Amino acid sequence: MKIEEPYWDESTSMSNAIARKLSVIQEKGAMKSIDVANLLKARPETVSRWNQGKAFPRPDAEKQLLALEFVIDQLSDIYEPQEARMWLYSPQRLLQNRSPAELFQEGRAQEVIAAVNQIRDSVHI
Repeated sequence: MKIEEPYWDESTSMSNAIARKLSVIQEKGAMKSIDVANLLKARPETVSRWNQGKAFPRPDAEKQLLALEFVIDQLSDIYEPQEARMWLYSPQRLLQNRSPAELFQEGRAQEVIAAVNQIRDSVHI
């Protein structure tokens, strides 16, 4: 009797990777799909489809999603999930008193990453 290999394709791998990124954002950043959708200028239903592997983010949304997951992961070394979420939505002196969430919505994730790096450099982990 021949045992068949499980079906594997690039889209399955991609959908699993996106779902893992969304899971990290949810767990380490106490964020819901609606939060992610608002930050990435997407509809909550769209984020849900990404999570289920039924759709994939546009290239610009994917880039922002990856940056958001990176920021949340970095913040998780310093903050508890609720604190990381509050940091994202609070004005930050390092960002000229703008919130990281605003900058994400404007596609300016690199500025948020730079601010997180400054914070991490000043905190001994």
